[in-house]
Amino acid sequence: MKYEIIIYWSEADDAFIAEVPELPGCMAEGKTYQEAVSNVEVVGREWIEIAAELGRTIPKPKGRLMYA
Repeated sequence: MKYEIIIYWSEADDAFIAEVPELPGCMAEGKTYQEAVSNVEVVGREWIEIAAELGRTIPKPKGRLMYA
């Protein structure tokens, strides 16, 4: 997947959270950093597949995004 992934630790979830900001609502969690990345890659592919099936616009990856 060529989209930027943001990963952070969530005390509330006791897990790493991985988000793909360019794909609204695309996020996953994992007990390890690697598990969160792996899970969000699966969810990201599914997000794109479902968007295509529904005829929705799929954003092109922008590369590195800037967040504060």
